[in-house]
Amino acid sequence: MKKIINSLFALIIVSIGFTSCEDINDRVIINPDVAATTDLIIQETAPIVLLEENQAEIALNTNWKAPDFGFDAVPTYKILIDLATGDFSSAETLEIGDKLEKSFTTLELNSIALALGAEADVASDLSIKLQGFIGNQLLINTNLQTINITPYSSILDLSTTWGIIGSAANDWGATPDLPFFTTSTAGVLVAYVTLIDGEIKFRENNEWTNDFGDNGADGTLDTGGSNIAVEAGAYKITMNLNSNTYKIEDFSLGIVGSSYNNWGDTPDFALTYDSYSDQFRGIVKLLDGEMKFRMNNDWSTAYGEGAAGFLDAAGGNIATTAGRYIVTVNLNDLSYSLEPIEHIWGLVGSAYNNWGDTPDALFSRDWSQPNDDIWILNNVTLIDGEYKIRSNEAWTLNYGDDGLDGTLDDGANIPATAGTYSFVLNFTDPENPTYTIN
Repeated sequence: MKKIINSLFALIIVSIGFTSCEDINDRVIINPDVAATTDLIIQETAPIVLLEENQAEIALNTNWKAPDFGFDAVPTYKILIDLATGDFSSAETLEIGDKLEKSFTTLELNSIALALGAEADVASDLSIKLQGFIGNQLLINTNLQTINITPYSSILDLSTTWGIIGSAANDWGATPDLPFFTTSTAGVLVAYVTLIDGEIKFRENNEWTNDFGDNGADGTLDTGGSNIAVEAGAYKITMNLNSNTYKIEDFSLGIVGSSYNNWGDTPDFALTYDSYSDQFRGIVKLLDGEMKFRMNNDWSTAYGEGAAGFLDAAGGNIATTAGRYIVTVNLNDLSYSLEPIEHIWGLVGSAYNNWGDTPDALFSRDWSQPNDDIWILNNVTLIDGEYKIRSNEAWTLNYGDDGLDGTLDDGANIPATAGTYSFVLNFTDPENPTYTIN
């Protein structure tokens, strides 16, 4: 009899340890207090100040001992991190597998903190916990622990005090001057602009105290010099303050293909320069098909896919699936990405496009932000009328403003007086989005 009982007990143990998709609740749990047999251990107890120059170094070490399930098991683990004020509904979740430790580099921890909404250069408390699973069954869910993190800004500051003014740029100052940005060479500035037929000059601080023109139209900068005549087009303008010279050259980087414009039946989708990452970006709706990137709507310089995630002049077409994407191209290393997004926000109404007779005025992401909460639309011209904000040029999701208090809701049309305006949409609180008008 004793032999039979031992055999049955061994059979039970084997069945418990078997980690199929079978519900763990259908098995015999040898140790009902398994959750108390392990906890997340954080080795760093002092506040952690993250520095960009240390981004490859380990900033946080965590570990835990194997839980005592009362039988041999191979659990998998997750670490969840949220703001201390959060409820873990939007936590950053890291899949750890069956390891019993997790170390975070400075770059990784900084990215997590910023993604959660922690402010750069400000100390923030984050909550962290460990979860353990057998199959899909949650058996370990440790108590919350708090870490104090001061993240750094991961955003480049390539801004300068210089800009472009003129009838070809901003109607001689009716809107802010078009900005120049720093380059890897001190004293050499660059601007990526779309101009109309007219004239331009370069000036500092949106003022006339310090400005350059070109008296001889010879590419030399002259203090207070003559206006520079330009034709409509997209340009890269380089200003060299070391040699007092400048250069204007055709420059546009766009998407062409069956997934966008039937290989050039209409102009390519133009990407714009993002000085916060030193990359070119755009938000675009693509079709099932193929695409390439090319310069100046011309095949002289074009890029397809080489190695995964990288462009090559000899590369093949890039296959696309219908959807909306954030497109990013880094011309420094020829890397690129297509990131699916759910919403592209636009302005529609009698004040702009007669409620959709032509495309909506589309917002763009505020690239200075680490998430997709802030969207901007600059210098859109409205007429007397009304408008709303909607997603993906459809009425499935749209916003008005019943109280005209800057809060977007499922409300009334928003009245507009003729003029040129800039808008900011703020979805930081997704239940109570807001907008501002300048």
